[in-house]
Amino acid sequence: MAKICYGAMAIAAALGLGAAASASADGIKIGVLGDQSNVAADAGGLGAIAAAKMAIADAGGKVAGMPIELVSADFLTKPDNAVQIAKRWYESEGVDAITDLPYSGAGLAVQNVAGADKKIVLISGAATSDITGKGCNLYATQWSDDTYSLASATGQAAVAAGGKKWFFLTADYALGDSIQRDATGVINAAGGQVIGSVRHPLDTRDFSSFLLQAQGSGANVIGLASVGANTVAEVKQAAEFGIPQGGQKLAGFLVFITDINGIGLQAAQHLYNAEGFYWDQNDQARAFGKRFMAEIGRMPTKEQAATYAAVAHYLKAIAAAGTKDPTIVAHKMQTLPVDYFGRKGSIRADGRVLYDMTLYEVKTPAESKYPWDYYKVVKDIPADKAFRPLADGGCQIQP
Repeated sequence: MAKICYGAMAIAAALGLGAAASASADGIKIGVLGDQSNVAADAGGLGAIAAAKMAIADAGGKVAGMPIELVSADFLTKPDNAVQIAKRWYESEGVDAITDLPYSGAGLAVQNVAGADKKIVLISGAATSDITGKGCNLYATQWSDDTYSLASATGQAAVAAGGKKWFFLTADYALGDSIQRDATGVINAAGGQVIGSVRHPLDTRDFSSFLLQAQGSGANVIGLASVGANTVAEVKQAAEFGIPQGGQKLAGFLVFITDINGIGLQAAQHLYNAEGFYWDQNDQARAFGKRFMAEIGRMPTKEQAATYAAVAHYLKAIAAAGTKDPTIVAHKMQTLPVDYFGRKGSIRADGRVLYDMTLYEVKTPAESKYPWDYYKVVKDIPADKAFRPLADGGCQIQP
């Protein structure tokens, strides 16, 4: 665990899961609980820690007279580890809020811990829309693009652009199921049709047979209901088969800019990708991106940007409330407007952070004019169209 005390402007370089310093009721302690060593490390990892540090620095290192301390840990992709660390942080080590949490299982599990302990959790990594469903609670907010919004933004805009017939390549686990389920509803409602799908194991490396089924299906759009190494391999192998060149569009539902950087524009060109944050979307996002680049050496992902926004809003709520009491702060977070990198946002009663989204298309190598210039706008999707309606999620919290 890395410990950073901004009140004293001192940084301890030790990493690991060692014991933290004793908690102080006069300070604010924020924990970044993420993946620093596995497949989600590029999307979050050390970049999420850096983003949280930037938010703390922008708050002046102290809020409502209380110095801010940052701790971090790697839960090694195991939800059980995430639960153990969260309980220790909340119950023994005085952590007031936890953020990041990639992987849906970990996000849902720590959300339950936060609700039971009446502590704040700012989920900026996990994408399942179930977080704001039946398991919602007052203390949890979801800042990441969720499976419903990604499906909604991608499905609506792609169907409107002519992608009426869809075929899905779906990773055979909860996230893949959630993406295909949410996307199918949106596609059907928009006048499109899912004409076929195939499921693949999570550890698949050779997608040739699946891609050939999709290619021969007659679909206009091939939906990639997967994440990380699966999506990267699918896009690369689709290019080798000439699928995009043949006129079929690929739609990635959970793609990070680091994935595009790794794939390269030659293979990734024309891929559809919905995001709530892109570093080049406006002046405010560009300013943040350049600061992040100076710290990390690459542009921020949407997960890292969401971590910054979540921590910044949490600290703003403490400043406005004059206390770090979790219940008071949770309510204050919902009443304050959210600044989502130049996009106006808000927090709903179920914890869903709302902001406009955009469907992008990956540029061709010839269209890209400078480093990390990867996306062009297909269509902006307003928040009220992108995110699931409150009444449809099953959350029992009333506004």
